[in-house]
Amino acid sequence: MNPARVTCWLLLLVGGIGSNAVLPLQAAPERPNFIFILVDDLGWTDAGCYGSRFYQTPHLDRLAREGMRFTQAYAACTVCSPTRAAILTGKYPARLHLTDWIAGHARPYARLKPPAWTKYLPAEELTLAEALKPLGYATASIGKWHLGGTNSYPEKHGFDFNLGGTDRGQPPSYFAPYKIATLPDGPAGEYLTDREAAEACRFIEQNRARPFFLYLPHHAVHTPLQAKREVQEQYLARIQPGSRQTNAAYAAMVQSVDDSVGRILDKLAELKLAERTLIFLTSDNGGLVPVTDNSPLRAGKGSAYEGGVRVIAIVKWPGVTPPGSVNDTPIISMDFYPTLLEIAGVPLRPGQRMDGESLVPLLRGTGRLQRTALFWHYPHYHPGGATPYGAIREGDFRLVEFFEDHRLELYDLKNDIGETQNLAAARPELAARLRARLAAWRQEVGAQMPLPNPDYAPDKDRFGAAPPAERRGGG
Repeated sequence: MNPARVTCWLLLLVGGIGSNAVLPLQAAPERPNFIFILVDDLGWTDAGCYGSRFYQTPHLDRLAREGMRFTQAYAACTVCSPTRAAILTGKYPARLHLTDWIAGHARPYARLKPPAWTKYLPAEELTLAEALKPLGYATASIGKWHLGGTNSYPEKHGFDFNLGGTDRGQPPSYFAPYKIATLPDGPAGEYLTDREAAEACRFIEQNRARPFFLYLPHHAVHTPLQAKREVQEQYLARIQPGSRQTNAAYAAMVQSVDDSVGRILDKLAELKLAERTLIFLTSDNGGLVPVTDNSPLRAGKGSAYEGGVRVIAIVKWPGVTPPGSVNDTPIISMDFYPTLLEIAGVPLRPGQRMDGESLVPLLRGTGRLQRTALFWHYPHYHPGGATPYGAIREGDFRLVEFFEDHRLELYDLKNDIGETQNLAAARPELAARLRARLAAWRQEVGAQMPLPNPDYAPDKDRFGAAPPAERRGGG
C-alpha cells in the first residue's frame, strides 16, 4: 500500500499530566506528475482535432477527447526562443528582454535597429524545474532548448537531465548520426522524434516512484523537412487536388510527433501513472508558411498576424478536466507556469513577478480568468513577414501597431478571424484606446523599443546574415 495514502496514528505522551493522546497525522498527499510537450512550429490547424483533414493525429485527438482543448490559445511570440522562455518563467518576453529567436536575423540596412536584447535565459529567472525541485520532483528536458549557450543549458536551470538541448534552433539531421553534442548517437538511421519519445518513456519509467516534471520540447516539426520515407509515401498518396495542406514530408513529421504522444500515453497506462499525471501540449509559434497552411488564420510563423501566434493547446488533468471539453478563453504561454505551480501547491516566492494567470479555474470549470487583455512585443524583423511591431488583444479585437511607420491595424476576430478588414479608420476611438493601453503595458514591463537605424539604406536592405535553413524558419 502506498504510504502517502495511509493515515498514520502517533501516540504522544503528554508530559506533566500523565495522560495519553492519540492524534491523527495525515501524510503529505501524492504530488501529481507533469508532462509538458512543446511541438516546434506546429500550426493551429495541424491536427485532426483542430480541423486538419490531411495530417493524421489519432493520439493528439485522443488527448483532446480525454482533456480540454483550447480554441484561442496563443504563443507569447511569433518565433520560438521567447515563447520557450515565457513558458519556463511565466513572464512576457518583453519583460525578460528576450524578444527574438536566438540569435535572430540581421537587417543592417533596415529602417529600424533592434534593441540590445538578451540572447539567453538569465540565471536569475526561476524556471518551472527550479520551482518544483524543492518538492522532490525529478526533472528532465528532452529535446530542443534554444535558450542560450552552455552556460544557460537546462542543467543550469533546474533540470536534472538534459538530452538533446543545445543553443541550436534546429537539428543538423533528423536521422542518426544527429551531430547534437548533448545527444549520444543511436544506430544509423534512427529517427530523432522516435528517440526523444523513447528517452521520455525511459525517464518516466525510471522515476515512476516519485513525482516528475518532464519537459519534452520536440525538435519536430521545424525544418529541415526530413521524415521517415515510408510514412512520407503514405501522405503522397493522400494528396487531393485543391487541398491546402499538401506537404507530405511535413505531414509525416507531424505523424511522428503524434506517435510520440501515443507512446507516452501508453507508457503511463502501463505503469499505472495515467491518473496522477497531467499532460500539457502546445506549440511555440504558428505554423511555417508555405510548409503548412494555417487557414483561416492569416499568414504564419514570423508574422504579426494570428497565423504567427495562435496555436494548439490541450490539457489533460485526469479526474478534473471534463473529457472532450472545449474552452474558448484566450490563453497564452505564460499561463502554464502559474497553473503547474498552483496544482503542485507551490506558492510564488517573495517579490516574484508573474505575467501569466493560472488556468485552474478553467480546467476545473469553476471560474474565469481575471485579465482583460493579452500583449505581444516584437522589436525585430523576420522573413516570415514581421517588421517591428506590438499587438494587443482585448475581447474580440486585436490591434497591431507597426513601429516603422506607426500605422495601426485593428481586427474584429469574432467576425473576421482571417484579419481581412482593417477597422482602424472606421473605429478610431477604439484604436486609439487600445494603442494607449499597449503603450502603457510596454512601459510597465520595461519593453525595449527599436531605434532609428543610422545605416538605413532601402536599396541595400535584405535578409542575408543567416544560413538558408534558418532564413526560412528563423528559430
